Amino acid sequence: MRVAILDDYQDVALQAADWSPVPATIDVFREPLGDEDAVVSALQPYDVLVTMRERTALPESALGRLPNLRLIVVTGNRNKAIDIAACAGLGITVSGTGPLTEGGTAELTWALILAAAKRLPAELASVRAGGWTSQLGTTLTRKTLGVLGLGNLGSRVAAIGNAFGMRVVAWSQNLTEERAAEAGATLVGKDELFAASDVLTIHLVLSDRTRGLVGEPELRLMKPDAWLVNTSRGPICDEDALLQACRERWIAGAALDVYDREPLPADHPLRTLDNVLATPHIGYVTEETYTSWYRDAVENIVAFAGGSPIRVRHS
Repeated sequence: MRVAILDDYQDVALQAADWSPVPATIDVFREPLGDEDAVVSALQPYDVLVTMRERTALPESALGRLPNLRLIVVTGNRNKAIDIAACAGLGITVSGTGPLTEGGTAELTWALILAAAKRLPAELASVRAGGWTSQLGTTLTRKTLGVLGLGNLGSRVAAIGNAFGMRVVAWSQNLTEERAAEAGATLVGKDELFAASDVLTIHLVLSDRTRGLVGEPELRLMKPDAWLVNTSRGPICDEDALLQACRERWIAGAALDVYDREPLPADHPLRTLDNVLATPHIGYVTEETYTSWYRDAVENIVAFAGGSPIRVRHS
């Protein structure tokens, strides 16, 4: 049996868990594999794939060209990049792992908000260059935090906003006044959410109805000194509209951890705009989360090799 660990960008997979119980040859891929043909070419010899979130897409067209593949271990509680229904038809078992370790993405969201409010990138650069201070920061107390999507993650972000003394407002398509109040937020209309927010942070699952939900009309409603923060999924926000909003200063700027295409191309304009704070999709990249996921992956492979798969996913 041959096992491929995919997209180990941090080169930590083999240290994050004890892989010695796995009865297989293990190869680690530390760089993106490329387009579908490159993925198929690289992965044809393998019986088992251990994926990292949605970094490598495995649609039915690719899965059908991997004749040796018998098990995919997916990390996290969902993976839109893998056609799990097609796996069932091809006789490929899919095993999951535990969920994200609590706190990681909410903490990164606030790291980005604070970095934007306090102008940290410019201030750090100033000190390193021998200067002292370059810009005025913003106080968040009594400002308005808008939360687009008040589920588990959005509620965590809202709680921290309340701790900072911010007014917290929220909207999503199914949000009720009662649910918003439970999370310490006030339900407002969609237009009011964008118009009133000093910081607008996105916490929705990507789906057909949320794709492109934040477009030019929504961005033009925002204040010229407001920041948009996205640590959920890139396509929820129309990237072309966001680029225009930042270039033309409809808004103060954007703080982003997610993008339409990942890794972000080297020549992408989001890398160069001075009012864009960009991190490389690291909301889930923590020692605790990786240890949990890779430990579960080892257990899944051992159980599968023994003829009794565990944590089997059907959707």
